[in-house]
Amino acid sequence: MAEKELSGKNFAEVVDGKKPVLVDFWAPWCGPCLMMGPTVEELANEEKDIVVGKLNIDEHPEVAEKYHVMSVPTFLMFKDGKVSGQVVGSVPKAALVSLIKKVIEK
Repeated sequence: MAEKELSGKNFAEVVDGKKPVLVDFWAPWCGPCLMMGPTVEELANEEKDIVVGKLNIDEHPEVAEKYHVMSVPTFLMFKDGKVSGQVVGSVPKAALVSLIKKVIEK
């Protein structure tokens, strides 16, 4: 399954859903964000227990502001509608997998 494009309109329905959600807050001008793109896509295809979404902070700054996203890329894990974990920056895939597993096992 591909990543889900998130917006201000569909954000709440996604994070309040039954599955945990990994959200990639990114921007098209951000080099590290673009480098993380393939990794995020891989996770969307591999991780069946979560939803993987991407939110363009330039198009939806109100959502980034609500969650205090100060730099990109920022990855937030949501479980039961609440932020349950965070990773900031260009990181190895293993760091995101570890974040996912930590949140799922809570």
